[in-house]
Amino acid sequence: MASNTLLIELGVEELPPGAIDALSDALADGIADGLRDAEVTFGEVLAFATPRRLAVQIRELADKQPDREIERRGPALAAAFKEGQPTKAAEGFARSCGVGVDELIHLETDKGTWLGYRYEQPGEAVTALLPEILGKAVAALPVPKNMRWGASRIEFSRPVHWLVALYGSDVVEAEVLGLAAGRETRGHRFHAPEALPLDHADDYLAVLEEAYVLADRRVRRERIREQVLAEAEVQEATAVIDPALLDEVSGLVEWPVALTGSFDERFLDVPAECLISSMKANQKYFHLLDAAGQLKPLFITISNIDSRDPQQVIEGNEKVIRPRLADAAFFYETDLKHSLASRREGLASVVFQQQLGTLADKAERSEAVARYIAERIEGDVEHAGRAAQLAKCDLVSEMVLEFPELQGTMGCYYARHDGEAEDVAQALHEQYLPRFAGDAIPRTKAGLALALADRLDTLTGIFGIGQRPTGAKDPFALRRAAIGVLNILIKAELDLDLRELLDVAASQHRNLPRAEGLVDEVLEYMLDRFRAWTQDEGIPVEVYLAVRSRPVTRPLDFARRIHAVHAFSHREEAAALAAANKRVSNILGKQGDEVAESVATDLLEQQAERALAEALATRRREVAPLFAEARYSEALDALAALRAPVDTFFDEVMVMADDQAVRRNRLALLADLQSLFLEIADIAELPQ
Repeated sequence: MASNTLLIELGVEELPPGAIDALSDALADGIADGLRDAEVTFGEVLAFATPRRLAVQIRELADKQPDREIERRGPALAAAFKEGQPTKAAEGFARSCGVGVDELIHLETDKGTWLGYRYEQPGEAVTALLPEILGKAVAALPVPKNMRWGASRIEFSRPVHWLVALYGSDVVEAEVLGLAAGRETRGHRFHAPEALPLDHADDYLAVLEEAYVLADRRVRRERIREQVLAEAEVQEATAVIDPALLDEVSGLVEWPVALTGSFDERFLDVPAECLISSMKANQKYFHLLDAAGQLKPLFITISNIDSRDPQQVIEGNEKVIRPRLADAAFFYETDLKHSLASRREGLASVVFQQQLGTLADKAERSEAVARYIAERIEGDVEHAGRAAQLAKCDLVSEMVLEFPELQGTMGCYYARHDGEAEDVAQALHEQYLPRFAGDAIPRTKAGLALALADRLDTLTGIFGIGQRPTGAKDPFALRRAAIGVLNILIKAELDLDLRELLDVAASQHRNLPRAEGLVDEVLEYMLDRFRAWTQDEGIPVEVYLAVRSRPVTRPLDFARRIHAVHAFSHREEAAALAAANKRVSNILGKQGDEVAESVATDLLEQQAERALAEALATRRREVAPLFAEARYSEALDALAALRAPVDTFFDEVMVMADDQAVRRNRLALLADLQSLFLEIADIAELPQ
């Protein structure tokens, strides 16, 4: 079977940069899925995209479907012939197959013999299949918002202008979005606007690169990164390349050219974060740092044209950025005219959540919780309380209203300007940490107290009004808040009881409609987040389940148990002891009150049960101080020595003895074994 390369390209007006990757991948997946459904074989699938095109190249695509053997079953043999002659049923089946009765075959099945017909169906040419496959793939694209253009009724994200569909060197006769497929693509809008005929699907990337278009988005992204780094090196500076900004800029250009511009040094009096936010959000510029890590009055812009006079392009960008930075300076200077504390009154007019009140209400509740936590972790209670009072004040500042991503950061600057204590100022920034997986946690105790208090207030409040997250709906980011609390408590090694913290947070709310059972509900929800936490740590879910089965409400203690059980699960003895504990659990679960309260040594009849009782007593004495000091790994290592006496016990002792007293005593011995492990986790959950 012959094969060749398929090329599909949809030419459009400039697409939204944030949608390009998703549309490109979806088009490639849609075409590949259609080919798989048609049972057409193919090799590598490559998705290309620029602001003006979505393209897919599929290598080694078979020229047709494989031939298939088709088997049709007709009437049962008993109904197909009467007295050796074909019935109407047999003749009708033969006609439907286009053959005579004598060409039919007998099919033997479990339910008897049937009349049948078997034939080979030739595979359809891939060029005949592609129009429908392409049409379905385009129709299924995740277009963020459709539009119409001209008098056409056709809808797409942006107006479409050309369609390329080549199988090898042959044009595939297809029509999509009102466009008939051809072999002509387009180059760069300014450098090579004329139509470019493609002789073969394999020529695509090379032809476009000659026409100032880097169609491979990965190559284009890397080209931008290399150019930015090269420009920075010339300036003896370090370029800060935000991956999200790099992706966005890559979606804005077809032929990237990095250029370095500058701005007035007087703007450096404004906090660097303000200037950076303005440059990134408004102009998509990369900023530069000097050797000391300070912002330099320079920026790198990515032009979509290789200008004969790049200085004009640079000056144009400098002219555009100047008023943007002036705005940032104005916002900052305006904000400094009012103290951060004076903005507390403004929080009373900003609703946090309709049923939970304003940001002022939230600040009051968080203050009480932050003070409680600060006392528990031996922090400065007054500083924690002050940080909670000021925590949301920057949300009503001019700068944060313009750049919401600077919340906390500006609060920190303004607090320092007002002469607040340094750890209070730092806490205002740290309240939002960690912002994502792997992010840093607060370093100051005031920051730790505030970050925990803010999240606990949100969790108890939103749960208390019955808006628990469901499926993909989590408007208040409660999952992230819960995981943030766990990460802070664990990474900062704060051995605090989560139930106690939730009790304090819940008590600050008034008139919650779901107050009854609220703490238990939120606690269970938060501890369930440990499943995702353990997966991120590369720990099997069985280890999580083993610890989750125990009433552990201190996240730091929970994490220590998780790591101890995970290490134990790799020991040779783990599987055998897990199986033994599973067996013990099953036995005890069926006995009810048949288990004696304690083990009576005078009722231990056999050597194996006496040996187990002695081993349990010895290990209990050994691990008791380890349990008290949360040295769970060492405790489990000690308990691993129980494997031999446990195995011997089950090999030689009949637990369900006829003598009731002996039976109850042996059950008590097993309960003693089980309780020893349950001090840490239910290891019966581990793989056996």
